[in-house]
Amino acid sequence: MENNKITIYCDGGSRGNPGPAALGIYISQFKKGYSKFLGKTTNNEAEYQSVIFALKKIKHSIGGEKAEKSEIEIKTDSELIVKQLNGEYKIKEKTLVPFFIEIWNLKQDFSRVNFIHIPREENKEADRLVNRELDSQNPLF
Repeated sequence: MENNKITIYCDGGSRGNPGPAALGIYISQFKKGYSKFLGKTTNNEAEYQSVIFALKKIKHSIGGEKAEKSEIEIKTDSELIVKQLNGEYKIKEKTLVPFFIEIWNLKQDFSRVNFIHIPREENKEADRLVNRELDSQNPLF
C-alpha cells in the first residue's frame, strides 16, 4: 500500500491586528504553494483560514475518494491554533469558533488529520507566500 500521508505547511498573517491579511500554504509532496489575500482580519483568523484553505485545496487536488484514505499533516508555527485544534486550549475568541467548526467538519473528509506545531524557521515557505501576497496588495507595506 502506498504512503497516503500529505504534509501541508500553513501560515496566516496580518499587518496590524486587525489589518490587511493573507494566507499561504505549501504542500510538500506536490512542491506547490498557494496564497490568498483575505482583506482586513486578525492574525489568528488568518491562521485558521490557512488551515481551512489547505484542507479544501488538498481534497480538491486529490479527489474525495483518495482524501478518505489520506492522512494529512498540517504544520504551522501558530502554537495557539494547534493547541486549540488538538483540544488542549479552549477557544476564548468568539470569532474563531466558526473557523474551528469548519475545520472539524473538513477533517471528516480524511482518514486522519494531525495538527503539528513547528518553529517559525521551519515554516519559511508558507510565510514567504503570505508576505508575497501582502506585498502584492500594497507595495508600501
